[in-house]
Amino acid sequence: MEAKQTDVPTSPPNIQSATDRSTRAKFLGGFAFAFAGLKYCFKTQINFRVHISISILVIILGLVLGLSWVEWALLAAVITVVMAAEMVNTMLESLVDLVTQDYHPLAEIAKDVSAGVVLLTALGSVIVGILLFLPKIWALLHL
Repeated sequence: MEAKQTDVPTSPPNIQSATDRSTRAKFLGGFAFAFAGLKYCFKTQINFRVHISISILVIILGLVLGLSWVEWALLAAVITVVMAAEMVNTMLESLVDLVTQDYHPLAEIAKDVSAGVVLLTALGSVIVGILLFLPKIWALLHL
């Protein structure tokens, strides 16, 4: 007669292995690096701080005008995209500077296109803001 094979855990479920703890520590440590990146951008990049300031004003305006959940979701998405674009721009400029401090036309293109991405996302967010807020402001002014 064959013995039945059962799934027996190698350790009790409430005891974590060293590997599990190590994996979790690496995962949580990644958050520390991510927050360090946010802190770096906030401390060193004036445009990042400008985008945050404008975002705060837009959020206050959204609260005053009573945005719907869908409008809040759209607003959160465009704010996130602009902030992420600004961070990617900072990252790319730092990488280019790491590779060369000398003028090179390709370095200039990389930096200019990266800045263009930020401009494009910021302009897109302005358009979204106009589409979200203008009808509400118009309705308030023409009661």
